[in-house]
Formats: sequence, C-alpha cells, structure tokens
Amino acid sequence: MSRLPHRLANRGFTLSDALWAAVAFGLMALAALHLSEREPAVIAGAAQVTDGDSLRIAGEAVRLEGIDAPERRQTCVAAGAPYDCGEAAARALALLVGDEQVECRISGRDRYRRRLGRCAVKGRGIEDLGALLVRQGLALDYRGRYAAEEAEARRARAGLWAGEFERPSEWRKRHSPGQQD
Repeated sequence: MSRLPHRLANRGFTLSDALWAAVAFGLMALAALHLSEREPAVIAGAAQVTDGDSLRIAGEAVRLEGIDAPERRQTCVAAGAPYDCGEAAARALALLVGDEQVECRISGRDRYRRRLGRCAVKGRGIEDLGALLVRQGLALDYRGRYAAEEAEARRARAGLWAGEFERPSEWRKRHSPGQQD
C-alpha cells in the first residue's frame, strides 16, 4: 500500500485523507467550470427584431419570456378583413425598441437554445417589453406570467382581441411542425 510523504504523515494525514482532498478539489474545479459557463445575467445593446417576440442582441437570440406573438407569416382578421398580424407584431416591437439600447435579464434558455429574458428599453421608459406587448394586444400571455395584461387587452379589445385570430402555438402546429414555442 502506498504511503504518504513523511511530512504529511507526521501531521496526522492518512492516505484516505489525501484521496478525499483530491476528490473535493476535483469537485470544486468542476463547480467553478460550471459557474463560468452559466448564462450571463444581463444582455444589453442595440437590438434587431426577429419577430413579434424575439430579438437579436450582441449576436444572441433572445425570446421575450412569458409571451407568444403571431408568427411573421400569420394572418388574422380585423373589421372583416385579413391582415398580416405577425408582421404587425414585429413592426410594433421594432417601433418600441427603435434605436435605443435594450437590456434583457436572462433567466435561461428555451428548448431551441434561445435565451429567455425580460427586456427593458429604459431610454423610452419601458420596463418590460413583454408586458407592454401583451397589454397592447400584440402578443398573448404564455404560461400565466402576463395573465392580467392579457385580460386588460381582451376587455379593451386591443390588437388581436379586436378581431379574430388563431393562437400562435396552434398556427405553428399547422404550418411548421417542430416549432411549437
């Protein structure tokens, strides 16, 4: 059986102690590596609108957490006539963002590996883009985060609620299987 160097053995350390120390050191190294690969807490910068609920900031795709907007090719009906509600949602988001800096607090990733975040445009006094889009009827609540804002838009018959529309998740099921969020 291997023996510890004389100087460690004289201090009461055993081979078992040394092995446990090596395992503990290895686990700490793995934890440090994991922490260094975590999502950044905030992504900020100029934003390009991808669609009504997604942006690109600093080269990263960011989906506005808690909302679902019509897809770019999706049409809805208002005043008895069809209109491009997906394009309308994307244009509205682009107008809200403008040339201002967007700051997103990242909470994780969706199943398509896009970052999920709650985003603000402080230069325009907008603390939560998702809440504003749902309140204006340009997007729907997704999983209960903005239920109050959606109820407000529905009562006011704002945006999508002024006419007829198919929920974006249902539209995606029919038009692009595999893209369900």
